[in-house]
Amino acid sequence: MKVLVVGAGRMGSIRVEDLVADTRITEVAITNRSDERARAVAAQFGATVVPWESMTDTDADAAVVAVGTDAHERVLDAVLPRGIPVLCEKPIALTLAATQAAIDAANTHGSSLQIGFQRRFDDAIRSVYDTIESGRIGTMYSLTMTAHDYTPSAREFIAGSGGIFRDMLVHDFDLVRWLTGSEVETVFATKGVLAHQDYADFDDADVCSVVAVTTGGVQVVITGTRHGALGQDVRLEAFGSNDSVSAGLNPRTPLRTAEGDLALNTDPYRGFVDRFREAFRNETQSFVSFAAGEIANPCPADSAVESLRIAIACEQSVATGSAVRVADVT
Repeated sequence: MKVLVVGAGRMGSIRVEDLVADTRITEVAITNRSDERARAVAAQFGATVVPWESMTDTDADAAVVAVGTDAHERVLDAVLPRGIPVLCEKPIALTLAATQAAIDAANTHGSSLQIGFQRRFDDAIRSVYDTIESGRIGTMYSLTMTAHDYTPSAREFIAGSGGIFRDMLVHDFDLVRWLTGSEVETVFATKGVLAHQDYADFDDADVCSVVAVTTGGVQVVITGTRHGALGQDVRLEAFGSNDSVSAGLNPRTPLRTAEGDLALNTDPYRGFVDRFREAFRNETQSFVSFAAGEIANPCPADSAVESLRIAIACEQSVATGSAVRVADVT
């Protein structure tokens, strides 16, 4: 199988590294707007280089879209008409209309989109999912989720990121739907700028919180910050009538206990790649299996639409100071 990777930045490099290590892949081709960067990544991992302007002419069995969100539309317009499986990093787009347009294009051309929500492929989070899915947790009561980035975003990233809900917490919104097996019915959200004023210049935030309720009645609390002094901290806890289980609480968790009786904060995670490196590897392997027809799509395109819808509902809640019904966001 030949896979085309579009983008040679941090995520493109990760995808290339994992693809060349997969024995089912015969060739990995990489293209990037900067040929110099593409050549550097190709030389590092043993891939081939495709000129950016030749992207639409490249014969490939599958493609990975790992460019900035503002370039997604152009790249998807190039690869979707080939009718091949595509792994697209989140988000497909920053609006519901543009996201749906890409999905419609994929359907028109017989392509298929797997969305890059890598947390589904984290072993511990998957274990929580299995506990819920098996019924061992009993009646699902609540989810508590923590999302703390290690370092604040660069100013140039903030400008086009889409904001803390669409860019950052969208991962958590996807997990709520996936773990509970139901849609989010209502959200009440807050956000603020407490320490990093660059976010205020773009009507963004460095702190936020969300209280959500699913259609099945599960109570969800999510907190997010753009800065974690000790490291990258992404955790969740699922509570049920028969069991309670956590993911992300381990010796590397950047957290200190007041009691001092747990071995935490040992070699703490230094960024999202460090925290989820194995999850990215699992995700890429699953995409290859999906592209080969061995498994069903592990993260279908509707996950991008509905997670974005929740993010927009959170923005509306901040603007109105009221709870918002997610289904009313169109």
